[in-house]
Amino acid sequence: MVRPYARTGGRTKPLYNFAIEAMVISADLDTADDVALAPEHREIAVLCRRSKSVAEVSALLRMPIGVARVLLGDMAMMGLLTVHDGSQGRDRPDTALMERVLHGLHRL
Repeated sequence: MVRPYARTGGRTKPLYNFAIEAMVISADLDTADDVALAPEHREIAVLCRRSKSVAEVSALLRMPIGVARVLLGDMAMMGLLTVHDGSQGRDRPDTALMERVLHGLHRL
């Protein structure tokens, strides 16, 4: 078993600052890019093929929210994820998506 913060190299602050309710979706990767990814990043990229909130990623991968934010921040800075944080009106996900996220969080 790997200690959670070993996955982040001991870092606790993400390079890209976003809220836990921010929605993330992985960029299209070809197989060459996929091979170069760290196992944690590959796992997140597969999980985020459909839009997920930062909190969902944390819960589904069973990792602390701080670790998830650091890994997602790394991926965002590398261009492997698109982040929709709702800071601009056009980046907001539709209401149906947000209701599904809320429903999923209630089930946790």
